[in-house]
Amino acid sequence: SKKIRVAITHGDTNGIGYELIFKAFSEPEMLEYCTPIIYGSPKVAAYYRKAMNLPAQFSIIQKAEDAEDGRINLLPAVDEEVKVDMGMPTQESGTAAIKALDRAMTDYRDELFDVLVTAPVNNQNAQFEGFQFKGHKEYIETCLGEGAKGL
Repeated sequence: SKKIRVAITHGDTNGIGYELIFKAFSEPEMLEYCTPIIYGSPKVAAYYRKAMNLPAQFSIIQKAEDAEDGRINLLPAVDEEVKVDMGMPTQESGTAAIKALDRAMTDYRDELFDVLVTAPVNNQNAQFEGFQFKGHKEYIETCLGEGAKGL
């Protein structure tokens, strides 16, 4: 049987998202329970891996259907270069968080994963033209519809 497919959005790219994700999956047992699909940026992920000396290995995939059990799968959800300034939330880092979440919600509607986990998002910096929500939880609830709640 297939493992539970867990979509994980990278959150604010200047925040603790990649550190949390890589540390969680540094325990080999974690990959026995689920198949992670990180919606993020390979370049930002590589930056954090090097800057924090984390042993994380990830495979870049182009679509959720390509995720393989037993490995950390990273799906590029942010096209452009994202400047990383660790610990300093910016509009750019907030926008990158929402772009990853938007891609994940598209895949959720197509039933390409079972569970969604979001790394932290600084909602103040996730405000930009075209994003009309108080925060990412409200955005998720709107995408889900039918009165569904995001935690």
